[in-house]
Amino acid sequence: MPLKIFNAVFFIIFLGFAYVNLNDPDAWLWVGIYMTAAICCGMAIFKRFYPKLYLIICAFYFIYAGIIFFYKDGVWDWIVKYHTPGITETMKAEKPWIESTREFFGLLIAAGALMINFFAAGRVKGKKSALPGRSAERTLTWSKQKL
Repeated sequence: MPLKIFNAVFFIIFLGFAYVNLNDPDAWLWVGIYMTAAICCGMAIFKRFYPKLYLIICAFYFIYAGIIFFYKDGVWDWIVKYHTPGITETMKAEKPWIESTREFFGLLIAAGALMINFFAAGRVKGKKSALPGRSAERTLTWSKQKL
């Protein structure tokens, strides 16, 4: 039940994120990013988990977040050059680092939600391991042999 509530909340949040990004010049990218996360959370509400898909999507999110981190006037500059001023004062991105920093944290939130579903997928589907192709017993046996 808590996982269902978690996914319902994030489904609504990601729909809201996608809606807010409709007026961006790069709306095709950000609406796609947030709708993908919303659909994954929406499917998880009905116990439809796709761990391999979560890993692929999260890999994209983490790689893109890493790129945004080092953009000119990106997160790195926000931390080092501008000394982390507020990014939530207004909805307008009046300063150059605001949009990149918000995008970076949006990607981390989306990846975090999908990673929680990745690990929860193993627990929901008959106590299987969250690692693709491994049962919980096989993983446990393997880890005992390594000790």
